[in-house]
Amino acid sequence: MSGSRSIEDFQRRIEEIYGARDRARGVAGTYMWFMEEVGELARCFNSPAPNRTEEAREFADCLAWLATLASLRGIDLAAAAWEKYGAGCPRCASSPCRCAHRAP
Repeated sequence: MSGSRSIEDFQRRIEEIYGARDRARGVAGTYMWFMEEVGELARCFNSPAPNRTEEAREFADCLAWLATLASLRGIDLAAAAWEKYGAGCPRCASSPCRCAHRAP
């Protein structure tokens, strides 16, 4: 992919590639695919022999399905993320977060 690599561009690209199929499948069916990909990413984390290439692919799949769900619901994923987290932690407004509930 040439040019910008923003979340906005990625979400639009996924819409270009899969938008018609995603709309036909609907939110419920798409959500099930998203959860399957999250499960595949979890299997990567639990693997005794880490495979960074496979893990990166599963992260990409999860992001693609998340972007699809956002598109189906009319949400600009990047705008929503920046609105919530752009000023820092939504609870304490700090960066890094200073909330006690997030401590290791």
